[in-house]
Amino acid sequence: QVQLVESGGGSVQAGGSVRLSCAASGYTASRLCMGWFRQGPEKEREGVASLGVDGTTSYADSVKGRFTISRDNAKNTLFLQMNSLKPEDTASYYCAASPRFVSAPVGNVPDFDYRGQGTQVTVSS
Repeated sequence: QVQLVESGGGSVQAGGSVRLSCAASGYTASRLCMGWFRQGPEKEREGVASLGVDGTTSYADSVKGRFTISRDNAKNTLFLQMNSLKPEDTASYYCAASPRFVSAPVGNVPDFDYRGQGTQVTVSS
C-alpha cells in the first residue's frame, strides 16, 4: 500500500513562490509514476504535473514555465516548485501515484491509484 503525505502549502502573495513536498512510503518512489493535481473552490480537479518512472514530465498549459515537478529518489519524495503564483492557482493540491504506468499525461493524474490528503495553497492579489 502506497502512502503519500504532502507538506509545504500556505498563503502567499501573487508573484511569490511555494514548494510542495510529498513523502512516499510503502513503495519505492522511483518506481512510481507520480504527479500533482489540484482542486479549487467550486472547480473540477485539474492535473497540474506528472513525472514518469523514465523521467518524462507533463504539465498543464496553465502552469507551464512556472511550475516544476521533481523527485528525490534517495528521500522517496516528490516536489512541486511553484513560481510566479497567481490568484487562480489557489487550490488544494494533492500528490498522486500509480505503479501501473511508466509515464502518463498530466490529465490522468487525478485518476491515479493513490493520493495524499492534500495541502492548501492560497494566493492573494
